[in-house]
Amino acid sequence: MLEETIQRTKAYYCLECGICTGSCPVSRYHPDFSPRLMVERALLRAEGLALEDREIWSCLTCGTCSARCPSLVDYNEFTRSTRVAARKDGHPGVDTHAGTVLAFMELQTKGAGERDLSWIADDLRTSRKGKVLFFTGCLPYFGVVFRDYGVDAVGMANSTIRLMNAAGVRPVVSPAERCCGHDPYWTGDAETMKTLARRNLRMIEESGARKVVFACPECYAMFKLVYPDFFGRLKFEVAHVTEFLAASVAKGKLAFGEMEGTVTYQDPCRLGRYAGVYDEPRELLAAVPGLELVEMPRARAEALCCGSSGWVSCTRVNKRIQLERLTEAAGTGASTLVTGCPKCNIHLACAARDGDIDDPIEIRFVTDLMAEALGT
Repeated sequence: MLEETIQRTKAYYCLECGICTGSCPVSRYHPDFSPRLMVERALLRAEGLALEDREIWSCLTCGTCSARCPSLVDYNEFTRSTRVAARKDGHPGVDTHAGTVLAFMELQTKGAGERDLSWIADDLRTSRKGKVLFFTGCLPYFGVVFRDYGVDAVGMANSTIRLMNAAGVRPVVSPAERCCGHDPYWTGDAETMKTLARRNLRMIEESGARKVVFACPECYAMFKLVYPDFFGRLKFEVAHVTEFLAASVAKGKLAFGEMEGTVTYQDPCRLGRYAGVYDEPRELLAAVPGLELVEMPRARAEALCCGSSGWVSCTRVNKRIQLERLTEAAGTGASTLVTGCPKCNIHLACAARDGDIDDPIEIRFVTDLMAEALGT
């Protein structure tokens, strides 16, 4: 399997130029880690990964190295595939938060119970069947796990529905929805991902939806980039919420009141480098009169990762990456860091709370900010 992974990801094309290591946010603070060396060490092993190796669990799969590699080596897929091999060899993986988050994702493969939708605010309008479905992902669960971090994940879901309502859409929110499978997939558990994906595809078909809107870039990337590889071309359109709302503004279906302030924007790895969505979040922020967007030195394809992905690594290295990004955001002079990803919001908010920052920048999810602009 290792040899096949090396061939498929073009790892043998590596020129040893060091661009991947120089680009990697983990290598900046963890000198023993390098995408290139991770591949080289694997090449030297005839029997696959040794169980004590931890390089593959340190990788953020942020895509920076692959995006800059002159040989087009897909280090991210190499990491994912070697995690699959490691699990088959008995390596249990590395889970943060005592494995809680990944555990409830796996639990969603069991039974046919429905999700509780009581988190939906009473003044919002949703449906059980319709042409547009809002895929909530794990936001309701994050709302329970991370509420002590000052992160209102349920509020993010409600603000997304509120904006869709304002655009004239009464979205389907289904109790039969399951986790998209992103984290199991990227931690080497493709079978769990496929089980979850089959249930989600069946749920969407039964809902009658022709378009699915996502607040989470990781859910969006799974449906846009991964599901078709396993299940063929999807029978519906997919859109991140910023794409959906920016299009609604352009069509005159959505408008905002004036809101004074200066913000900077965090490009999520899955939405940016993976899916290529950069303009729509900025167009959406520009649609608010009085709101000024200032860019960080590293933005768009050059954006720094929020420091964690897949709940596999939460070390001093990750915290230093997050604090570096928060410092960069504060350096723009903006009063608010707007994220396009709930996980970015969680990770950066956690770092701001635990880090040695005298006056941390405010961190807000994009739909929370935009929903507030509706009322101004």
